[in-house]
Amino acid sequence: MTVAVGQEDLLLDRAVQEVVAAAKAADADTDVRDLTPDQLQPGTLAELTSPSLFAERKVVVVRNAQDLSADTVKDVKAYLGSPAEEITLVLLHAGGAKGKGLLDAARKTGAREVACPKMTKPADRLAFVRGEFRSLGRSATPEACQALCDAIGSDLRELASAASQLVADVEGTIDEAIVGRYYTGRAEASSFTVADRAVEGRTAEALEALRWSLATGVAPVMITSALAQGVRAIGKLSSARGGRPADLARELGMPPWKIDRVRQQMRGWTPDGVAVALRAVAEADAGVKGGGDDPEYALEKAVVTIARAARSRGRG
Repeated sequence: MTVAVGQEDLLLDRAVQEVVAAAKAADADTDVRDLTPDQLQPGTLAELTSPSLFAERKVVVVRNAQDLSADTVKDVKAYLGSPAEEITLVLLHAGGAKGKGLLDAARKTGAREVACPKMTKPADRLAFVRGEFRSLGRSATPEACQALCDAIGSDLRELASAASQLVADVEGTIDEAIVGRYYTGRAEASSFTVADRAVEGRTAEALEALRWSLATGVAPVMITSALAQGVRAIGKLSSARGGRPADLARELGMPPWKIDRVRQQMRGWTPDGVAVALRAVAEADAGVKGGGDDPEYALEKAVVTIARAARSRGRG
């Protein structure tokens, strides 16, 4: 019995693949049934799990278990109380309040649980990419992992595919230059490129990257998120006590290599400049989420304001 909980499709699929691979390794003739809630009607599970004359082994996968009908949930709970030895049941559940009773019942049976959370934080996606390279038996520099995240974006399937492609094509350690060669077009359209150029005070380059990003379909909300992260990193590091990158990394929750990058970017910034930039990001965020008539103008205004704030000390 396995329960995969979360909303990250790639991780859910991998949880299923892991169970199926283990079952087929034990018995190559294992029958796999992959079912959606509309396919698992009342009585269906009983049919699938009833004793077979030939003791056939099966893996029964139930997707979106939180959407099962009340009668089907009763069937699943009844099965949990008396599972069949030759059946491996895999429940995929989104988590949350909907269908929680079934999830709790599965947990009480001692089912193996696999966490498949949606990775919304950049740090989580960065850790995922590092893990991908490790699982593929290859090393990649921290800068390369960050560059890949910046270039590809938030789609885990694309990140995993890109890591796999790099490992297949490149020998030795994968560094930032290699990622740049493979994904330069996407990197130029990255929301993080916009943010980096803005906090560095490079107005023209930031606006060029912004227009390219929007033209290639980057969501405006992703750009405001990247701008916010860039400005907050400047504010955090500028108010932190001096020390080694490793010590500051622990204190601020940033990787050591990012400490070095932000140190370079924060030259010219003042506390007032950080405050102005944060207000600009907040206004842009409201503008792209329906508070303004022109999201592109809201972003351009924010980029210009942030770039000027980055040069505030020099103007003073």
